[in-house]
Amino acid sequence: MEMCFLRALLFVALSAWTLADDGQVTFVSELSSKPAQKLSKYGWYGNVRLQRFHIPEETAIARWLFSVTKGNNFNCGKHNVTIHIQHGAPPVINPTGKVFPNATLWSPPLSLILPVTSQSSTTFNLSNPAPGDWFVGAHLPEHDGRIEQKGFPSCSYLFQPQLSIRRAVDTPIMQQGTFLQQTAAPDTPARLKLYVPEFASSLSVSVSDCSSGEAAGDGNCSLVLRLGSTSLQQRPVTVNCSGIGCSATLSNPPWDTWLRVVVESGLDNRTVTFSIVSNYTVGCKPKSVGLKVNDDINTLRSKSNLTNSTSADNDTVVTDAVAPSNNSASPLTPLLASACVWSIPVLYEELDVLSMRFTPANGPNVSVTDTHPTLLTYPLHTQATGGTLNLQLTLNTTNITMANSSSVVACLSPWAPVLDLNHSQPCRTALFGGYGVRVNVSDPKAVVRLPFPQSTTWYLTLQLTCNSSDCGNASLVSVVPEVFLSACVEDCGKYGECRLLRSYSYLYAACVCKTGWSGWGCTDGSSAQSYGRQLTATLLLTLSNLAFLPATVVAVKRCFITEASVYLFTMFFSTFYHACDQPGVAVMCIMDYDALQYCDFLGSICSIWVTILCMARIKDIFKYTLFMLGALLIAMSMQLDRKGLWNLLGPVICAILLMVTTWVYRGVRRRHCYPPSWRRWVLFLIPGAVCALVGVCLYIFAETEDNYYYTHSLWHILVASCVVFLLPPKEKNREVLGWSRGWSWSWSWRPQVCGYTLCQNDKDELYTVT
Repeated sequence: MEMCFLRALLFVALSAWTLADDGQVTFVSELSSKPAQKLSKYGWYGNVRLQRFHIPEETAIARWLFSVTKGNNFNCGKHNVTIHIQHGAPPVINPTGKVFPNATLWSPPLSLILPVTSQSSTTFNLSNPAPGDWFVGAHLPEHDGRIEQKGFPSCSYLFQPQLSIRRAVDTPIMQQGTFLQQTAAPDTPARLKLYVPEFASSLSVSVSDCSSGEAAGDGNCSLVLRLGSTSLQQRPVTVNCSGIGCSATLSNPPWDTWLRVVVESGLDNRTVTFSIVSNYTVGCKPKSVGLKVNDDINTLRSKSNLTNSTSADNDTVVTDAVAPSNNSASPLTPLLASACVWSIPVLYEELDVLSMRFTPANGPNVSVTDTHPTLLTYPLHTQATGGTLNLQLTLNTTNITMANSSSVVACLSPWAPVLDLNHSQPCRTALFGGYGVRVNVSDPKAVVRLPFPQSTTWYLTLQLTCNSSDCGNASLVSVVPEVFLSACVEDCGKYGECRLLRSYSYLYAACVCKTGWSGWGCTDGSSAQSYGRQLTATLLLTLSNLAFLPATVVAVKRCFITEASVYLFTMFFSTFYHACDQPGVAVMCIMDYDALQYCDFLGSICSIWVTILCMARIKDIFKYTLFMLGALLIAMSMQLDRKGLWNLLGPVICAILLMVTTWVYRGVRRRHCYPPSWRRWVLFLIPGAVCALVGVCLYIFAETEDNYYYTHSLWHILVASCVVFLLPPKEKNREVLGWSRGWSWSWSWRPQVCGYTLCQNDKDELYTVT
C-alpha cells in the first residue's frame, strides 16, 4: 500500500452558495494523515523522516498539523524537533553546517523548530499553495556519537504530520482577451485561473472599471492583484492597485500550466466590483518539424547502433563527444536569417533507478550562434526528484577560433526558458529563478549540480555573446551540453557510499560518509581520520581478539576440547569481521561481510553459553546435549534478529539459572558452600565476574563512534580474560569408554553386557585449585 493515510473528500459548501458571475466560488475540504514515525538524531540524510503530501490544483488554504509525542521518559532530555517543508522535491538541508561539493547549488527550505515536552504540536498555514507534491522532513538535533545497543530502553519521539486543505471546485477561467465581471470582499477575494500556453513570452492581467458602491466616486478601490502560487521559495507577483484599474505583466511566464489569479480588496466592509482580462504574447516559436516521424525513428535507430558499437570502448565515446559534429551544425545554417529560436530535440534515456541521461538527438555537439538562442528541453517526473540533476557544459574550440571577449552564456531554468540572454539579462523567469553558467576560451568547462531538483520541465538556453556588436568569424560555435540525473553527487566520492532510501513508494538517495568525512557529498574533511588512525583502529580491533588464545590453551589443558573449538571459532571470525568492518582504506574481507558478521555474533554468544554450562559441572551427556541445542536455537534467533537484545540475554540467563541450580543443589546436599574452596572464589570466580561486568558496562554504556576502536578492543580482552578465570579446573581420574580423559592413555577392562561397556565413576565432582 503506497501510504497509510486517511483521505476524505467532504463535498460540503462552507458558508453560502454563490453564483459564478459575482466572483465567488465553492470550496470543499480534503484531509490526509500519515502514520507516526520514530524520529532519529541527525547524522546523515537517512535519519530524516520524510513524508510526501499532494496538494491539488485550485487549493486556497493548506494547513499542516505537526504532532510530536514522547514515547517514554527513559533518559530523555529536552530536545527540539526540526521540521523542513519543501515544494516539488525533498528538502535539501544542512543542519550541521558542513561544506557542499563544488558547483552544487541549493536553496534552504522553510524550517520550523518545535520544542518537545510530553506531547507537542504546531500548525503551519499557507495561502494559495503551489499545486503538486510537498515534502515534509523531520529530525532530532545532531547525533552525539553514542552507540545505542538495540533492545535497551531509550528515549523515543514519534512524529506525525497531517494536512487539511480547502479547494475551489468552480474557479472561473479567464479566456484570452475576454473581460470577466468579478467582485471582491475583504474576507472573500476573487479567485480565477488562466492557462499559459507553450512559447508564451509575456502575459498581462488588467483590472478595470473598479467600483465600490458607496465610494464609487472616490476613484480608489484599493485592490491587490496577485499572479501565481506560493511555494515558500517563490512568492506570487503582487501589484497594489489604486484608482479604477491596474495591470500586472509577466515576462517569461511559466509554460504549459494553469496560473492562479487572486484579487483582494483592501476596503473594510465593502464589496468591490471590477472587470478583469488577460492577454498573452507568443513572441517566438521554433520551426515546425511536421508530422513525419520517419526521421525520428531513423535517428533513434542510428543512436542505438552507435551506443552498441562504442559501449566497449569508453575512450572512443569521449573523443566523439568533443569532436565537432557537422550533422548538428548544418541544420542551423538556413535558419540563421529567419528563426528566433532553435529548439533541438533531446533523447531521454532511463538507465536505472534515479539514473537518467539526456542527449541531443542529432549528436553530442550543439551549435550556438549570437543571433538567437538555442533551446533544449529536459522533462523531470516526480520519481526523478530524489536524485541529482547534473549539467556539464563544454566549449569545443577545435575548429573555431573565439575571441577572448566572446563567451557562451547558458541558463538552466524550470517551468519556462529565458530566451533573451545578454550581459544584463539575469537567468530568471517571471516566477522562478534559474542557474546561469558561462564558458569561454579561458574557462571552457562549467558544471552545475542540483540535488533534489523540482518535478517539472527544465529548459537550457544557450547563446553566444560578444562585447562588441559583431562576433566576427566566431559567430557560430559548438558546445557539448551533458545533462544527466544521478543518484548522488559524484557517487559520494571515495569517502562515502550512495544509498537508496524509500518513503513508501517514493525513492531518493543520499550519501553516508565514513572515516570522519561529512557533508552532502562527503567532501568536508574538517574532521576526517588520518590513515594512521584508521590503521590503528583496525589493528586494535583485530589483534585484541588474540586474547582468546590463552582461553583456548587453558581449555585444551583442562580437556575442554569442545569449548576450545568454540573459542577458536570466535577468535577467527571476530578478527576478520572487524578487519572487514572498517570504514576507511585499512580493510580486508576474506568473505562476504554479512557472513562474517553472522559468524562473529554467533561465535560470541556460543562462547558465553558453553563457558557457563561448563561451570555448572553437569554430566557430559546433558552438557553436550545442551551445547548442541543451545547452538541451534542461538543460530535461529540470530537469523531472525541479529542485533536483538534477547539473543544475548536469553542464553546467558538460561545458562546462569542452570549453573546456580546445580550449585545450590550441591551446596544443600553437602551442607557447605559450593564451590567449597575460598581460593576458587577469591582468585578465579570473583575476578572473572568483575571482568565480565566491566566488559558488559563498556559494551553497553561507554561506546561511542569516536572511542569505538579502543573501547570495543578492551571488550574483547575483558571477555577473553573472564573465560580464563571462570573455566573450572580439570577433572581427574574420570574414565569414559575405557580410557581416562587425560593426556596419557590407560587401558582398563570392564565387563560387557550385550556389547556395551559398563562405566562406573564413584568420584564426587569437586572444585580444586590447580
